[in-house]
Amino acid sequence: MMQRIVPNIWFDHTALEAAEFYVSVFPDGRVVEVQHYPTQGLPDFQAAMAGQPLMVELELAGYRLMGINAGPEFPLNPSVSFILNFDPSVDPQAREHLDQMWAALADGGKALMPLQEYPFSPHYGWVQDRYGVSWQLMETNPAGEPRPFITPALMFGHTAQGRAAEAVEAYTSLFAGRVGTMVRYPDQAGPVAGQVMFSDFQVLDQWFAATDAAGQDFTFTCGVSLMVSCADQAEIDHYWQHLSAVPEAERCGWCTDQFGVSWQVVPANLADLMTSPDSYARLMSMTKIDIAAFG
Repeated sequence: MMQRIVPNIWFDHTALEAAEFYVSVFPDGRVVEVQHYPTQGLPDFQAAMAGQPLMVELELAGYRLMGINAGPEFPLNPSVSFILNFDPSVDPQAREHLDQMWAALADGGKALMPLQEYPFSPHYGWVQDRYGVSWQLMETNPAGEPRPFITPALMFGHTAQGRAAEAVEAYTSLFAGRVGTMVRYPDQAGPVAGQVMFSDFQVLDQWFAATDAAGQDFTFTCGVSLMVSCADQAEIDHYWQHLSAVPEAERCGWCTDQFGVSWQVVPANLADLMTSPDSYARLMSMTKIDIAAFG
């Protein structure tokens, strides 16, 4: 089944290095493709990147990710993390494998929540790795509906605080999805009472998680964007209309929604379109992508 939403992670000149590290750590990891910046015709702010890696596509345990090789403009933060579900009913050595991956991801990184027992998991930890990417490693309860090994998680804090449930409703409506779990903070939780403690939802046959998090001084940025592959111009137009809420953020297929989450709305055959003459310059001149303009 085609993965239609692919998280794109912004790296400060380390996308290929990071991809090779993840491939060495995750099961069934592989670098699928490396795309390079053009050697000429780049705008001034990208001139130093000529000929260097631009995009690195990789698969980790069958899940697709893209690494964007660029500059320091968008440092990563924990507003978007990746839950790694270690299920003992699938893997009898789940805890051992969790501990091994924790050690690898924590090497050169920092623990955001220490690896230990929590009310929601007998073995869980949250770590930001050496490249700034955040991972939540969890030994899951094998009862109930299964979840994939990798699940992107959106944390609605700072300016987006309290909007997780609204976002889940918006995304499941737009992408004809469904809610899996919705757990809210109890009345005795004070200011966050009634907000989302944890939820997960499915859109375009993919699982995502969402939580509200009080007291955080960071929010969503272009550091992690969600790239949606579209069948044609009509589908691009449809998703763009509903996702783009910040006109000044629109550029070359990128947009920002009402909650601050960054999206890339692109044609499924973008790689083919980028082989036409001057395609990179044409893409950089666009806001919403116009397939016909590639010639």
